[in-house]
Amino acid sequence: YVSVSTQRDTEKALIAKEKWELEQMPEQELEELTQLYQAKGLQRETAEQVARELHQHDALAAHLETELHMGGKDELTNPWVAAGASALAFTLGAILPLLAVLFVPGAAKIPVTFAVVLVALGITGWLSAKLGQAPVRPAVLRVIGGGALALLITFAIGSLLGTSVA
Repeated sequence: YVSVSTQRDTEKALIAKEKWELEQMPEQELEELTQLYQAKGLQRETAEQVARELHQHDALAAHLETELHMGGKDELTNPWVAAGASALAFTLGAILPLLAVLFVPGAAKIPVTFAVVLVALGITGWLSAKLGQAPVRPAVLRVIGGGALALLITFAIGSLLGTSVA
């Protein structure tokens, strides 16, 4: 949920940005689309005609598909992309907690590791929002909240089952 939500936030932010650009500078956006079609191999005149016709039909859809490689405003998330991003984020995010587990002694190990995990999750949420040009606060809060809940549930189950960390 968390990674797909983060990707969805990014896509919504890109759509909002593209809508704004189409409203504020439609001629530049038409030229941009024309150049994108030229880069795909169309002659200038053909690219202009295609861009103009697509702008008349659905300018936003044309830009989402051609410029941003998105299927459309109704097809926001790709689970494979989200899964890949999650795998990378969790792998990178595990470095700080691993260091805490390895180097913090005794009774401080669990609370320090818990805090370090939350910091790593916060960094992950911040970075994903920044890279995706999405709002930072909701992304960071969602990632930290989900992670803290998972940590608490895992710790509670372990405590109920009588497990301990040596």
